[in-house]
Amino acid sequence: MARVCEICGKGRTVGNHIETRGKAKYLGGVGTKVTGITRRAFLPNLQNVKTTTANGGTKTVKVCTQCMRSGAVRKQIKNAPFKLAHELDGTAASKLKGRKK
Repeated sequence: MARVCEICGKGRTVGNHIETRGKAKYLGGVGTKVTGITRRAFLPNLQNVKTTTANGGTKTVKVCTQCMRSGAVRKQIKNAPFKLAHELDGTAASKLKGRKK
């Protein structure tokens, strides 16, 4: 479904857009007046996120930012393009130490 969080189900909600005119009293005016009220939609902040599934694969999911911040979604783990010598485990690091420069 479009515009719905796949984790929490948050979707669009409706409300009012209130149009006002006039100068506020604290600014020296006579006050603001409501000149129109129209309906509007509040949409959730959805992001496409690649997540890791239970069987180890990846899937693109539409998730709201609150679910991302709360930790309800685990992002896909990207492999590093390379590793430095101090990041390698002991066996690979010992091989590098023995090489001539």
